[in-house]
Amino acid sequence: MNSIKKSPLQKTHEIHPLLEYRNISIAKGDKVVLHDISVLVKEGENIAIIGPNGSGKSTFLKTITREVYPMNTGQPTVFRTWGLDNWNVFDLRSHIGVVSNELQHTFTRNISGRDVLISGFFSSIGLFNSTITHAMEDRADEIGEFLEITHLMKREIADMSSDEARRLLIGRALIHHPKILILDEPTSSLDLHTLHTLRTYLRKIAQRGIGIILVTHQLHDIIPEIHRILMIKDGRIFRDGEKNKIITDNNISELFAIPVKIMEEGGYYYATGY
Repeated sequence: MNSIKKSPLQKTHEIHPLLEYRNISIAKGDKVVLHDISVLVKEGENIAIIGPNGSGKSTFLKTITREVYPMNTGQPTVFRTWGLDNWNVFDLRSHIGVVSNELQHTFTRNISGRDVLISGFFSSIGLFNSTITHAMEDRADEIGEFLEITHLMKREIADMSSDEARRLLIGRALIHHPKILILDEPTSSLDLHTLHTLRTYLRKIAQRGIGIILVTHQLHDIIPEIHRILMIKDGRIFRDGEKNKIITDNNISELFAIPVKIMEEGGYYYATGY
């Protein structure tokens, strides 16, 4: 039977929101790429962050993993994760799983599927001289069954399709029982069949209580289990709220600067007419 354990709750997570940001601005060099971001994300929320390319979506994700920090704007700010202003980055990332195209591009060496999964315990690219325990091996087997990737365990990731590599990296992100799974443009380069397959597994993950934070510019990436939409445009929050109220003809047309009609079918949304 395909199964996966729910993430273990910790006391600090139970009483505090996942994210509490107020007046957060982020700069890259001389350019401000996020402006005055104020948002509260509750523990356990599944949320999609959508917007055009270059709008600041991926930078927003990097605030969660503390790869970037707010600039000093002179305003009072709150930059808090699970109730804490300051984190040891390695401790924080032990509660978060991340899948991105940037990460996938780093796995270009001859690394077996099993080693890719287990490397998630060490946040490394490959295992090098890491000490592998029986519990780690068992967890890799569990993830392999859940994502139906046991046939990839002995293959090298460099020889896999984009879909196969993507599922391995999702498994790697889940290996240490994270509280949330962050996905940055997870369906890029996938065809219709592999898109359907990936969405099926994301639904299974969400249904097992792992929070999903999905960044995309494709409406069809948003699985039915995601109920909140955060729209980012030109580095600012454009809209934020319940999915059925936010994904409208007018909002999507204005967000992407093109007239569209929105169609909903089976819990998924599609843009037509452009």
